[in-house]
Formats: sequence, C-alpha cells, structure tokens
Amino acid sequence: MAEPKETEVTTTAPAPAEEPAAAPATAAVAQTRARRQTRPKYVPKRKVCPFCRDKVQVIEYKNISLLRNYITDRAKISPRRKTGVCAKHQRALAVAIKRARHLALLPFVPAHIYKTGGVGIKE
Repeated sequence: MAEPKETEVTTTAPAPAEEPAAAPATAAVAQTRARRQTRPKYVPKRKVCPFCRDKVQVIEYKNISLLRNYITDRAKISPRRKTGVCAKHQRALAVAIKRARHLALLPFVPAHIYKTGGVGIKE
C-alpha cells in the first residue's frame, strides 16, 4: 500500500487594506489642543458654613427670613452641597424648617407658594 502524499496547502490571507493617511491637523486645531493642555484645572471655591462663620448656636424656627433662603421654589429643603451648610447645622436647619411648616409659617407644597405669592410670611 502506498502512503498518501502529504500535500502542503498554503493559504495566503489577503493583505490588510491600508487606510488612507489622516489629513494633517490644521493650525487652528493644533492651537486649541495646546491651549487645552496648558489651561489650569478648575478648582471650585470651598463653601464655608454660614452658621459656623457667624457662630450661631441655635437656628430658630421663628426666623422665617433666614429659613426662606434654604427652601427651593418647590418648597423642598435645599441640599448641603448647594447651600454649603455643614452637617451639624443642616440637621438643625431641617428640624427648624419642619417645625415652621407644622406651625404654618412655611409652606409644605409649591401650591401654597403660588397662592401666597412667595415663601412664608412677608415681613
């Protein structure tokens, strides 16, 4: 019996298609890229708690003009990251706002703001 001949089959993969070279960047694009790299990174100014700065011991629920600054136009309590109040005073502020709402000094819902024309009692 004759052994079968091993035939070498070579497959040649097609050569990868070369992509056309990218157009050279214009001078304006190069300048903006250079400017972006040299611009200093934005660092926001650190917010300081206004209650700590003024050394406020107690946040009164009767002081509506103060509490009005910490309520949104939708009658929600503003978050710390927006107002810059520390955690300790944010908790006291929330309690004061809730007490003022309970005594109808501040609104619970935005509909009350629209009816009265503003947040809380006008002073």
